[in-house]
Amino acid sequence: MVTYPATTETISLAQEANSSEAISILYQVLEDPSSSPEAIRIKEQAITNLCDRLTEEKRGEDLRKLLTKLRPFFSLIPKAKTAKIVRGIIDAVAKIPGTTDLQITLCKEMVEWTRAEKRTFLRQRVEARLAALLMENKEYVEALALLSTLVKEVRRLDDKLLLVDIDLLESKLHFSLRNLPKAKAALTAARTAANAIYVPPAQQGTIDLQSGILHAEEKDYKTGYSYFFEAFESFNALGDPRAVFSLKYMLLCKIMVSQADDVAGIISSKAGLQYVGPDLDAMKAVADAHSKRSLKLFENALRDYKAQLEDDPIVHRHLSSLYDTLLEQNLCRLIEPFSRVEIAHIAELIGLPVDHVEKKLSQMILDKKFAGTLDQGAGCLIIFEDPKADAIYSATLDTIANMGKVVDSLYVRSAKIMS
Repeated sequence: MVTYPATTETISLAQEANSSEAISILYQVLEDPSSSPEAIRIKEQAITNLCDRLTEEKRGEDLRKLLTKLRPFFSLIPKAKTAKIVRGIIDAVAKIPGTTDLQITLCKEMVEWTRAEKRTFLRQRVEARLAALLMENKEYVEALALLSTLVKEVRRLDDKLLLVDIDLLESKLHFSLRNLPKAKAALTAARTAANAIYVPPAQQGTIDLQSGILHAEEKDYKTGYSYFFEAFESFNALGDPRAVFSLKYMLLCKIMVSQADDVAGIISSKAGLQYVGPDLDAMKAVADAHSKRSLKLFENALRDYKAQLEDDPIVHRHLSSLYDTLLEQNLCRLIEPFSRVEIAHIAELIGLPVDHVEKKLSQMILDKKFAGTLDQGAGCLIIFEDPKADAIYSATLDTIANMGKVVDSLYVRSAKIMS
C-alpha cells in the first residue's frame, strides 16, 4: 500500500486526484507522525482541503469524526489556530442541507472537550453557535438557559464582539417567544456594546435588521423601513443573501402604510433588479391586491407564494393583520347600501364561507366598526343608522360653564366690596 507523507508534493497530488482518492490521500497526510513546523503547516492545509472535499460530497458525519480525530493534533498548534479549524469544520457541516441535528451534536461534543481542555475562548463561541442552532430547531427553553449563563460569563470577561453576538441572539430568541420588552432590552444591550467597538458590516446589518423587525412588530412601519433600508445597504455591499429578506421587509412596510404603489418602483430600481425572484414577486402580488382592495387577489397571492409569505413568520404575522383590514373594508363597502341584509348574500358577494363572514361581522360590531346586530334566527344582519349627536347637550354644557364663570366673577367683586 502506498503511503503519503506530509509534504507539499502530496498536497498537490491530492488536488489533482478525483474526490475519493483525494480524501484518502489527505487522511493519510493527517496520520503522518511528524510534528515538525513544516509538517504541521502541511497538515493544516490538508485539513482545509479535506473539509472542502467532504463538504462537496455532503459527508457531514465524516466531518464530525474528523473533528474528533484531530483532537491530539490540536495540542501541537496554537489555540487561535485550533479555534479557526474547529469553527471552519462546524461551518463546513452547516453548508450541508438538513444537518441541524448533526451540528447540535457536534457543538455539544466540542463544548465538553473545550471545557475539559480549559479552552474558554473557543468554548464560549461554540456555545453561542449551539444556542443559535437550538433556536433554529425551536428548542427555545434550552437555548435561553444556555444564553443566560453565557452572557454573564462574557460580561465579566468584557469580550464586546462576542457580547454583541450573544445579545443579538438573545433578542431574536425573546422575539420568537413573543416577549417584546425583553427582545428590545437585549437589542439595546447589543447596540450599546457595538458602539464601544468596531463592528463588521455584516454584524451591523444584522443589528439593523433586528431593529426593523421589532419596530414593525410595534406597527412603527416608517422607522422599521429605515432600519430595513440600512440593513439592505450593508448586505447588498457584501453580497450577503440576507439582502433579499431586507428588501422584502422594506416592501412589506410600504404595503402596511398604504403606500403599495411605491413597491413597483423599488423593485424596478437598480438595487432591486438584482434580487428579482419569487420573494419580490410575492410582495408585488400582495401590493397589487392591496391597491385594488381585492380579497380574491390577496388569497391568490397567499396560495401562489405560500413559501415566501405563509412560511415566513414575520411576513405572515403582518399579512394576517393586512388581510383582516382588507376584509373589514370590503365588508363595510358591501353592507353600506343596506339596512337589513342576509348574511348568506354578503358571503356570496365577497366569496367567503357564511360562518367566516358571520364571525367577522360579529367581531366588527363588538369593535364598534359599525352600528348593528346579528339576527341569527333569520340569518340576517341589521344595520342601524349612525346616531347623530344632539347639539342641545353641548350647548347646555357651554351655558353651565359660562354661568360658572359669571358666578366666580360676582364672587370676586363682592369680596372686594366687603373688604
